[in-house]
Amino acid sequence: MSQSRLEQLLGFLEEEPNEPFNIYAIALEYTKHKPLEALVYFEKLLQNHPAYVPTYYHAGKLYEELEEEAKAEAVYKKGVEVATAQNETLALRELQNAYQEFLDFKDM
Repeated sequence: MSQSRLEQLLGFLEEEPNEPFNIYAIALEYTKHKPLEALVYFEKLLQNHPAYVPTYYHAGKLYEELEEEAKAEAVYKKGVEVATAQNETLALRELQNAYQEFLDFKDM
């Protein structure tokens, strides 16, 4: 995680606190080294910007990594619903694949 990049992203968030991309970019920046901090930002997106489709794939994956299976499943399902409603075919396909892999792994 690049500290200067994170500082820059936090600055963008301060300038535009309601811009979902700023929150999303910070969540992604934290994902590798501070997953619980990333989760805080993903949960802000899920709560305050539920129409922001990119959130669902990464939040679902993070919940999986944190062994929060029920939350991962709920996020994938909601993401499929939102992507379908917005006709986001690429995101929908990615979410469906991630959800299916999740279900396959869960059944093992």
